[in-house]
Amino acid sequence: MTTGHVFIATSLDGFIARKDHALDWLPQEKTEGEDLGYETFISSVDGLIMGRGTFEKVLTFGDWPYKKPVIVLSQTLTQDVISDELEGKVRISQLSPREIMKTLAEEGWKRVYVDGGQIVQSFLKQGLIEDMVITLIPILIGEGIRLFGKTDGDVNLKLVASQAFPSSGMVQNQYKFLYSKQ
Repeated sequence: MTTGHVFIATSLDGFIARKDHALDWLPQEKTEGEDLGYETFISSVDGLIMGRGTFEKVLTFGDWPYKKPVIVLSQTLTQDVISDELEGKVRISQLSPREIMKTLAEEGWKRVYVDGGQIVQSFLKQGLIEDMVITLIPILIGEGIRLFGKTDGDVNLKLVASQAFPSSGMVQNQYKFLYSKQ
């Protein structure tokens, strides 16, 4: 079975973006000597799954930042919105989280990077996230898009690792999900 993994940053008050999807509060420069582990993480996955909102935000970055294949889950987008430069790099799917994970398993994918607030929430509700690395940025932005939404009950996690980065003030926590067997 293909497993879902999250690597994401949040403000200290739990937001992944401002209400208008702006990410201007994220640190723009790497802090000397602080390896947050993104390159190691991204090399461990076969590809990414993101939602329409995250995809549209990434398109504003300029150059396409991913070397791995990207699947955009959307009920409104179709493959014809993919530019020639992204052809073969991005595909649109209307499958449910469980269906896309089954399809990816059949294609030989083992580990998937799940990114974007609503997508992470939908995968979490279906028990499809194995672990999560959350980097807390020392800023309060007051309002925005939350990483976690309403859950159908408690979601138990186990802290696997925690690391402080004194130069930047960031703290990175890694959790494993402990889903109840139903």
